Amino acid sequence: MMRAHIIERIDTIAINQPQTVAYQYGAEQHTYADLKTASDRIAHFIQAQALPAGAPVIVFGGQQFEMVATFLGAVKAGHAYIPVEQHSDAERIQQIESVAQPAAVLSWVPEAQLTVKGPVYSATTLAETIATGATDYDQSQQVSGDANFYIIFTSGTTGLPKGVQISENNLLSFVQWANPTFGVADNSRVLIQAPYSFDLSVMDLYPGLCSGATLVILEKEVTNNFKQLFEVLPTLKVNEWVSTPSFVEICLLAPTFDSQHYPELTQFVFCGEELTHQTALKLLERFPETKIFNTYGPTEATVAMTSIEITADLLAQYDRLPIGYTKSDTKTLVVDEQNQVVAADQPGELLISGPSVSKGYLNNSDKTTAAFFEKDGQRFYHSGDLVTQDQSGLIFYKGRTDFQVKMHGYRIELEEIDHHLGQLPQVKQACTVPRYNKAHQVTQLIAYVVPNADQTGDATLTKTLKAALAENTMDYMIPQRFVYQTQLPLSVNGKVDRKALITEVNGNA
Repeated sequence: MMRAHIIERIDTIAINQPQTVAYQYGAEQHTYADLKTASDRIAHFIQAQALPAGAPVIVFGGQQFEMVATFLGAVKAGHAYIPVEQHSDAERIQQIESVAQPAAVLSWVPEAQLTVKGPVYSATTLAETIATGATDYDQSQQVSGDANFYIIFTSGTTGLPKGVQISENNLLSFVQWANPTFGVADNSRVLIQAPYSFDLSVMDLYPGLCSGATLVILEKEVTNNFKQLFEVLPTLKVNEWVSTPSFVEICLLAPTFDSQHYPELTQFVFCGEELTHQTALKLLERFPETKIFNTYGPTEATVAMTSIEITADLLAQYDRLPIGYTKSDTKTLVVDEQNQVVAADQPGELLISGPSVSKGYLNNSDKTTAAFFEKDGQRFYHSGDLVTQDQSGLIFYKGRTDFQVKMHGYRIELEEIDHHLGQLPQVKQACTVPRYNKAHQVTQLIAYVVPNADQTGDATLTKTLKAALAENTMDYMIPQRFVYQTQLPLSVNGKVDRKALITEVNGNA
């Protein structure tokens, strides 16, 4: 594929096929011509403000068309954008501002009261700009090469959140791999469910816009209302589905979530958390002709950098599903605690190097130095993910290094316990967390379990689960306590929120 700039690719589609629908948000539809005009006007407006050159801008809002037009307008004007979700609390916005030192905030939230130091351009001002503004801007200022295209702030468990810098070169590496890998094509209808502050949304945003696809937005308000969700989903008629596994597990609660009711759906693409055998098997049963891709990638390596198609043969071969093969322009190593490469099939931390790997965290040299380093003349990122890699290069996820705990001297992978619980017929979903004492030593493992519909979460079930675990796990890995719930908490990014459960068990200590 030609190495044209992201903006050039999108604008070329707007010029060659202006009436193609770029964005569907509820009943609203916006064409590629609309997107080009709106983003050109935002670019003109931003440049007219004479903001500090190259400084990022915060774009505050939801999933409306104007958000994406503003992202592109900022980049055209020469500024990276920082997407901040409209439901973020005031403290988080202030934290992001303190780290990023943005040139301005462009807010698409009507009457939003933002306590920030820099200028805030209101939804009213921006809407007027898109409606009537001038479209000329200085194209020589446009973001390109190693300059930041966007910056996504990770949640951060303690202290200030980290801003992951993604350059245009990083994004091009991802887009040039994603388009052929997942076959997003002209006139495809692709689902965007994740908020723009979560890089899973980028999985379809730029591969879609660079190929003339229609982005079909599943609004947060619909996602949060199950009755409405199951009514709206079939009407979207999407060809490509992108989400976390947790979100599709919710959708599988509807008996009508199958190929008969979604005949246009040709593929699922999953990222953001582990795709379980149980979920993949259900999907293949419901959608036998639909492709299922499992992918993996930290935000620091631009969305995703491994993939594999999950087939019936693969499900028969593996109990725990692989996360795929590394994309061709990227190098991965599996290393021990001394950063020495381990033998094939041995567990270790995954290191990632290549053109999609971030330059580091914005205005945070300490965190950047800790996570990014030179090895054998190449720059690598410490993923913090435990994996194994077989002789063919196929990678298997084993858990997070930060979800590894020690209890009574034993190293325990919390996600390995979850995996074994998830294989049991009585269990729909599970998440294991540690209880700490005042010395921050782990004294107990607690499993939060969502039982299957025909099961009662009681002492009898606990006895059954412990006995089943004893058959294939070590004694010290069996949770001492089981807590039964109808559903597990999800983070704003749609992942099971293990950290919220850890806080629930331990308080804020």
